[in-house]
Amino acid sequence: MAASRAGPVELGFAELAPAWRLRSEQFPSKVGGRPAWLGASGLPGPEALACALCGRPLAFLLQVYAPLPGRADAFHRGVFLFCCREPPCCAGLRVFRNQLPRKNDFYSYEPPSENPPAETESVCLQLKSGAHLCRVCGCLGPKTCSRCHKVYYCSKEHQTLDWRLGHKQACAQADHLDHIIPDHNFLFPEFEIVIETEDEILPEVVEKEDDSEIIGSMGEALEEELDSMAKHESREDKIFQKFKTQIALEPEQILRYGRGIAPIWISGENIPQEKDIPDCPCGAKRVFEFQVMPQLLNYLKADRLGKSIDWGILAVFTCAESCSLGIGYTEEFVWKQDVTNAP
Repeated sequence: MAASRAGPVELGFAELAPAWRLRSEQFPSKVGGRPAWLGASGLPGPEALACALCGRPLAFLLQVYAPLPGRADAFHRGVFLFCCREPPCCAGLRVFRNQLPRKNDFYSYEPPSENPPAETESVCLQLKSGAHLCRVCGCLGPKTCSRCHKVYYCSKEHQTLDWRLGHKQACAQADHLDHIIPDHNFLFPEFEIVIETEDEILPEVVEKEDDSEIIGSMGEALEEELDSMAKHESREDKIFQKFKTQIALEPEQILRYGRGIAPIWISGENIPQEKDIPDCPCGAKRVFEFQVMPQLLNYLKADRLGKSIDWGILAVFTCAESCSLGIGYTEEFVWKQDVTNAP
C-alpha cells in the first residue's frame, strides 16, 4: 500500500506476505529480502552501495512506495534504504529515491492485479532493462562468474560467499546450473509493510514541578547548578515521554510516514539542525519524509550470527520538490539517532 503525501501520519507495520505480493510489479512497501526495484534503469552501483566506513556491500533494509498525488512524473515513487550490517561500523546508511510516470517502459498503465499469478516464479535476477542483479543481495551485479558466465555479483565478496555456499559445485555442470539460491545469511527477513492511518492521540499532559519546594535555603551557586540540571533532565524526560506517548496506542509500528512533518525523536541528543540536512543537488531543500522505528529491530534477527545493528531513529529526508534527475535513482539523506541518554 502507498503512503500518501498529505493528511494524518501514517504508520507501517510488518506482516508476512506471499512472495508474489513483494515483487516490483506490485509496487510494495517492504522490509528485507532483495530490493523490489522500481525503475529498471539507473540503479545505484556497487560503489554507491558500499559502506563508507568498512567498504563492504550494504544490505537492503526497506523500501517505501510513496507516489505523489498530482505529480504526473511521480505517479510511481519509491524510497530505498540500505544499511551496513557489519559491526562496529553499522552506521553506514544510504538512501535512494526513484520515480516514474504512469506511462513508462517497465510497467502496465493499468493497476496491478490483486490475484496471485498462476505460476510461482523463482527469484528474478534480471530486470526488464536487461540489467543483471547480484545473486546474493539483489543489487546491480556488473561482475560475472569467470567460469560459467551465467551468474552475476555486485562484488568479489559476494562472489566468494556464493562460491563457498554451493556455486562451486554447480558451476562445473554447464547444463545444470543451480537455480535454487542458497541462504547466504546476508539478507534480512522479508515482510510487507502494511500502512494504516494513525489514530488521534490525546495531547500529552506534563505535570509542572513546584521548584519552591526544593529550593529552600540553598546557596545561590548550588541553586543555579541544580536548576540547570533539572532543566536538562526535564527536557530529556519530556522528549522521551513524548516519544512513548506517541507510540503507545500502536506499539508495534516500525515506520512513521508524514512528508513535510516533524519527526518524533527518542532522545534530546543528536537532533539535527536545518544546517545538518544537506540540500538536494537540484538546489531544493530536503524535507522529512519518514522515520524507521526501533521496533523494526525485533523483526530483523540481525544478531543471529553475532552481527548486530542498532538505532534509535532513522529519519529519512528527501528533496522537497521530488526532482526528476533523469530516470535513475537519486541519493537522499538519512539521519541516525542512537538511544543514548533516554531515561
